[in-house]
Amino acid sequence: MRILLTGSSGWLGSALAPRLRALGHDVTGLDPVPSSETPIVGSVADRDLVMQAVEENRIEAIIHSGALHKPDIERYRNEDFVETNVRGTLNLLDAAAAFAVQRFVFTSTTSLMISEAIRAGFTGGARKAAWLTEDMSPEPRNIYGVTKLAAEHLCRLYQLQFGLPSIVLRTARFFPEADDMAHVIEQSDANTKANELLFRRLTVEDAADAHIAALEKAPQLGFDIFIISAPTPFQPEDCAALIADAPSVVARYFPDYPALYAKKGWTIFSSIDRVYDASRARDRLGFVCKTSFADVLAGLEAEEGLA
Repeated sequence: MRILLTGSSGWLGSALAPRLRALGHDVTGLDPVPSSETPIVGSVADRDLVMQAVEENRIEAIIHSGALHKPDIERYRNEDFVETNVRGTLNLLDAAAAFAVQRFVFTSTTSLMISEAIRAGFTGGARKAAWLTEDMSPEPRNIYGVTKLAAEHLCRLYQLQFGLPSIVLRTARFFPEADDMAHVIEQSDANTKANELLFRRLTVEDAADAHIAALEKAPQLGFDIFIISAPTPFQPEDCAALIADAPSVVARYFPDYPALYAKKGWTIFSSIDRVYDASRARDRLGFVCKTSFADVLAGLEAEEGLA
């Protein structure tokens, strides 16, 4: 397929583009930041540029991973988020409808699922962890979440109005930057990222593969929304214990973890406040992340064996 990939210079785009090409797709990247993956330098908010890119490259599919993100809140105005994340998505959907694009994959975020009320529960002594699925009605707490949710609704609308197969992927954390609460957690970055694979993280490689799965399945599904996160070992009935004593819950599922973590000098979070359930992606999209917390422990065991 001839694919337009937005955000092609970013962390996800730079992992996704070569994978698509390896599968035989013709990939055209669009991003405000120049890179080897980005022949079209510009913003999705530039409607004429988007229309020209889709028409001239005879685009058959769009993967829209470009956006202003949560860390950008400090540097950009609300209207910048609306212009890029909402109007930019609308421009791409209009181009898709105008030029008979066959499928559309949108990179959304699990961040929009965290309302102010849920956030307050996390920081104010919730009695149990939040078990988060696609069935909940999001009430985003910031402009990033608001604009991503609005873009999701646009994808749904264009599937209804124009029959454009559109898949929304609410990806959990896969960015390389350290956690913005690292100063509170007092763990190494690698330790924190390993812990998060239990409930709210995936690798960028798995994020890229999820987009490929969505691209392939879009015509069959029509429209759907999926949480994309490493498979959690936890069950809903664990939620109270996860708040009260997360290490004991983790030890029930992974009895070897305490010794392996101790040798590494790592610790598990004392409390886990949310769990993203990615089972819908497994059941309907046929996608499961390859890397999980079990792989982290296998790696630590291998390190121990080589020591």
